[in-house]
Amino acid sequence: MKQTVQDNGSSGALYGLGFIGAVIYFISTAGGFWAGVLGFLKALVWPAFLVYELFSYLGV
Repeated sequence: MKQTVQDNGSSGALYGLGFIGAVIYFISTAGGFWAGVLGFLKALVWPAFLVYELFSYLGV
């Protein structure tokens, strides 16, 4: 039986730390309960915001 090993631990850890940081940031800047819920949802997709801002900065 052939066994395949995948090494994806470091990228998952990076995303997890980024997620925790994004949750803290977005919820701390929220003005109310629903803004906090929206902040949590934004934290789930923080890499999309990062790439968007990077491309805006680069003028792509």
